[in-house]
Amino acid sequence: MKNGIRGIKQETAMATEGDPTDLVKVLHLLVIAFSWGMQVWVSFIAGFVLVSQVPLHTFGLVQSKLFPWYFYCLLGSNTVSLAIYAVYHPRELLDWHESIQMALFFVAVIMAGLNAQWFGPAVTENMLVMREIEQEHGLGEEVGFSTNRERYVKLREQDPKYKAHRSSFYRYHGLSNLSNLVGFACITINLIYLALHLDSI
Repeated sequence: MKNGIRGIKQETAMATEGDPTDLVKVLHLLVIAFSWGMQVWVSFIAGFVLVSQVPLHTFGLVQSKLFPWYFYCLLGSNTVSLAIYAVYHPRELLDWHESIQMALFFVAVIMAGLNAQWFGPAVTENMLVMREIEQEHGLGEEVGFSTNRERYVKLREQDPKYKAHRSSFYRYHGLSNLSNLVGFACITINLIYLALHLDSI
């Protein structure tokens, strides 16, 4: 019985420390590709298209519904990527470049978690308050940020509540963008490393 248990442990150790199966390789690649593609679309395409085509309040409302799903999907996929990589790269067997990859996966998880739990909700909360005040003053139905700029400046100067929420909005929005870009950079570097170590295309 003891020999059987010892044999199972040895086989498990060999499977963990050895090469992953083809299924695991495919899963790992798909999850990283999913994360990277989603970040490209949401960060660099969808937002710019929306803000140039729909009223500002519609844009803000869409983003407030989209971002929680985006951040939690990103958190989940980055966590899966980290878990797969960690299983097949035990800490005691890591070399320096594998340690960097592990750290990048970990940072990507942390950045997505910060956005999902703190920065994203704070941005939405302040945006909704600003939206209500702007509606009271007949603002928010224009397309693009350049329209009615003077009226927004005047509102900020005359309404301390609006000014405070606007300041908080841009602070958390900046932190959210920074976290998103850091996470994107981490996933991009790991995806490049993965591509450079493919046997063929």
